[in-house]
Amino acid sequence: MAREPRRPRCAPLIPRARGGRAQRAGFVLLGLCAGALLLAGQPLVPTARSLAFHFATLQTGELLKGACYLAEEIFHLDSRHHGSFWRALSSCFPPHWHGPMLLVCGSAYVALFGDGQQLGLHLILASLCQLLILALGLRKPSAVEMSEMSERSKQNVAHGLAWSFYVGYLKIVLPRMKKSMEEFSRANPNLPACRKTWKLHILVPLSCDIYDDLEKADSKIQYVTDLTETTLARAGIKKRVYKHSLYAITDEENQLWHCAVEYATPLQTLYAMSQDECAAFSREERLEQAKLFYRTLEEILRGSKECADTYRLIAYEEPEEAGTHFLSREIVWHLRQEHHEEIAVLDQSPPPSPSTALDSSELNLQISVSDLPQPLRTDGF
Repeated sequence: MAREPRRPRCAPLIPRARGGRAQRAGFVLLGLCAGALLLAGQPLVPTARSLAFHFATLQTGELLKGACYLAEEIFHLDSRHHGSFWRALSSCFPPHWHGPMLLVCGSAYVALFGDGQQLGLHLILASLCQLLILALGLRKPSAVEMSEMSERSKQNVAHGLAWSFYVGYLKIVLPRMKKSMEEFSRANPNLPACRKTWKLHILVPLSCDIYDDLEKADSKIQYVTDLTETTLARAGIKKRVYKHSLYAITDEENQLWHCAVEYATPLQTLYAMSQDECAAFSREERLEQAKLFYRTLEEILRGSKECADTYRLIAYEEPEEAGTHFLSREIVWHLRQEHHEEIAVLDQSPPPSPSTALDSSELNLQISVSDLPQPLRTDGF
């Protein structure tokens, strides 16, 4: 039984999609606040009046914020809203219940307090506070809120790069990967064949630092040859060529491992954006986008039937004290893991079923001695 290889110490942590824990925490805190309010023993009418006023204040703040945005959007009706004022209005006030909610809360306040003038004064003061907050820029979403909104809307830089990488490249080359590796194996029968490694190994360095020459990145990675080219007409380009390079990687025991490996090229875009002042892309944002790129690409490929079992994503974060052969060790770990998976599948496969072909000695035909049809059973039925 093969021993499962150990994972490298510096395996990167790829964040999962956020769940609904923030909303559930809000419900828990809501229950605690309601319980505290009941324990306080306050009279019902003043409490209801205060709640109505606070709700009215919140809706007033949202309406004022929408009005401020609308003052800007009316100058972009043609370029952003197709010349429609109502489209701009609905963009500035997306939840249409702010107005009705303000009306309901105001009516409840007047019914409980019985003085509309007092409500008007309170709303003017609340509007003054809300406008002061907006003018000073104190109401801004946190970094977590912005990250969650962009991830949910699938509008990150990483989402676009992952989909472009899949549609424009991987969806074309991955379905032909097994055939290319099989052709190479037939042409080189002296090399040990492990079908589980007949995949395209895609390197995803979270630092986005990519070498154009893998041999310069690690001396234990040596170029062998190119696999069979795929030629297609693509986006007006006649006979566009797609090909992969095969490498021989030496492990700690001087054993050679052969595999097709290459970097995820969209990471070069992330790296270039972080180096260009026009992009305003920090190192921390680059790292977050690189992780999101890996997660998005993994989700896309997992849902693609035509690309199943033709790739392996190798995400890594190279530590500062990493040696000169960090990359080769990382790739070899994944190759060993694939080899271990193939051995496990062979060990768990059922024994071959006996042949269904029967020779003449196994046949026992019942032939009647009479020319007339006779029953095959001897009991007369």
